[in-house]
Amino acid sequence: MQLFYNPNLLITSKEITFNKDESRHIIRVLRKKEGDILHITNGGGILFFAEVIIGNDKKCVAKIIKSEKRTHTRDYYLHVAIAPTKNNDRLEWFLEKATEIGIDEITPIICKNSERKVVKIDRLQRVIQSAMKQSLQFTLPKLNPPINFSDFIKNDFSEEVFIAHCEKSIEKKFLKNIASPKSKYTILIGPEGDFSLDEIQQSLNKEFIPISLGENRLRTETAGLNVVQSIAYLHQ
Repeated sequence: MQLFYNPNLLITSKEITFNKDESRHIIRVLRKKEGDILHITNGGGILFFAEVIIGNDKKCVAKIIKSEKRTHTRDYYLHVAIAPTKNNDRLEWFLEKATEIGIDEITPIICKNSERKVVKIDRLQRVIQSAMKQSLQFTLPKLNPPINFSDFIKNDFSEEVFIAHCEKSIEKKFLKNIASPKSKYTILIGPEGDFSLDEIQQSLNKEFIPISLGENRLRTETAGLNVVQSIAYLHQ
């Protein structure tokens, strides 16, 4: 299945007009023609079946013939708040792989030791959209605007909350041993220079549980993917 994404589609929509780039891809690359069926999601858990009625490589138009609600197969909700990496490609890699494996919400957090303070949300959003389509999922993970750690930690957290850090003076537990199945989680992943002691203390004051990701020191994006995989394994 080749999956397309259009956030403007509603359950009541009757027709969709593709932009020039998508039209060229549909007609020239995929060699679709009038009468062929396309599969489209709005990122809100709905799969649309649309029949090509105008097979023009500059303006392809398709008629919606039916739609289906495709609910999450996951029975948990995972929110990862992660510090942007110095190399933006590494953050994009994390977002791509996390989306493929299963994540519901991502928040870039700007920490004291963050080397990257500016995040291009539009670019990251496109990476997530592409990964959702490639992995044939129908719900788009939520990408929040960047926020300073001190502001993020002021939120009220009713879910299970964890922080992964490298400070040796603080006892840490393994995520797989303490996370409850079929739950909602928020997990903090720090920058290359780790969270500051003050940031760790702020999280402890909000009852975040310190977790260990093993003996090896991990890159930010590797640590992020580690927790995504750990939560996924917990529900297999």
